Amino acid sequence: MTNPVLIEVLRGAIVESAHRGAVAVFDADGKSVLEIGDTSRPVFPRSAVKAIQALPLVESGAADAYGFGNRELALACASHSGEPAHAELARAMLAKAGLDGNALECGTHWPSNHDAEITLARAGGTPNALHNNCSGKHSGFLCTCVHAGIAHQGYVKAGHALQEMVRDAMQSVTGARHGADERATDGCSIPTYAVPLKSFALGFARMATARGFGPERAKAAKRLFSACMAEPFFVAGTGRADVALMEAAPGRIFAKGGAEGAYCAAVPELGLGISLKCDDGAGRAGEAMVAAILAKLLRSDEALAAKLSDLANAPIESRVGAKVGALRPTAALS
Repeated sequence: MTNPVLIEVLRGAIVESAHRGAVAVFDADGKSVLEIGDTSRPVFPRSAVKAIQALPLVESGAADAYGFGNRELALACASHSGEPAHAELARAMLAKAGLDGNALECGTHWPSNHDAEITLARAGGTPNALHNNCSGKHSGFLCTCVHAGIAHQGYVKAGHALQEMVRDAMQSVTGARHGADERATDGCSIPTYAVPLKSFALGFARMATARGFGPERAKAAKRLFSACMAEPFFVAGTGRADVALMEAAPGRIFAKGGAEGAYCAAVPELGLGISLKCDDGAGRAGEAMVAAILAKLLRSDEALAAKLSDLANAPIESRVGAKVGALRPTAALS
């Protein structure tokens, strides 16, 4: 099955590029509300599922033991930009468990935020693992290990007790098998699993409603979603799409992007979960797709739908700031 074109990129009035993809919107009972393209095809969700991966941090009691609030929990679900506030909070999380950045096994890269990168370079600094966009998630992993009495060395490897906790959470929430046949390695070295796209939509509907969850998981899911929606900057960073989407409707939209054009989102008031994948891996297209879907689902709120539509139709600018084109959702989305 060939997925339809969902986003076109205009330069002037001419289509310059086009992005195909698939979208799934499900409720927590497994009812399909909207499906576009092949939603049964296995995809890697990458960082879009970090809120599910953070469940053991809360369920184990580690988050309470170390006094974590909304900012720490949001960072545990984050793909942050490596800004000073992000790196410092990750450092502080680790310190609560008696660790430092040397315990992180996520690898090192420069901050993705341009200003943070330039500031660090001008000061003669070099990046460390705290600047890695996944350092918050990994700090949460390490805190879970220490609190649970699990040896943390090698915590990123498949088969480690921590990764088994994460895998079990992913399987339970999405209802999809996460086995060796579905497994590969994510950019931050932990296992990632390719399962049907629609399974993630179901999983995020369950996270938003706690439908089918026991009391502890229900509390943990609500706490993580609430933290992310309350502190979206710590989920992503300055100028990022996740922040713009959640700030457009505070407390009403959860959104989390992943690499290679993957996105998961939820609308708690509607009890719906959303997952999508841009076939060619373009992040800008994934961002436009999720904004368009959210605008469609929340169309009864005209002011909010207009904000979301503006995000879906993001401008293309020249180097001097002039608008020279735009992204445009196709009829398949609108």
